[in-house]
Amino acid sequence: MAKITYIEHDGTKHEVDVADGLTVMEGAIRNMVPGIDADCGGACACATCHVYVDEAWLGKTGEKSGVEESMLDFATDVEPNSRLSCQIKVSAELDGLVVRMPEYQG
Repeated sequence: MAKITYIEHDGTKHEVDVADGLTVMEGAIRNMVPGIDADCGGACACATCHVYVDEAWLGKTGEKSGVEESMLDFATDVEPNSRLSCQIKVSAELDGLVVRMPEYQG
């Protein structure tokens, strides 16, 4: 189990416990965190779960796949720390992870 902090564009924080094996996106959806729509249900076929991973956590969230990079091309305001939250698997190592939602997903 990992505690993940989701921060909306307006600064509203949501700290939730997410079970190991789920994705950061699933944690948001199951806890009704606004700003992560997940239109494709986590199939890496859209960019509606776009988040900015806090810089301190980039090394622990894994590398972006080619498919994820392609889907991020459809997102707005992509930054070097942009990820699709459906592609980040939760483990105890991610306890304390902080992600921010872009303004357009607010």
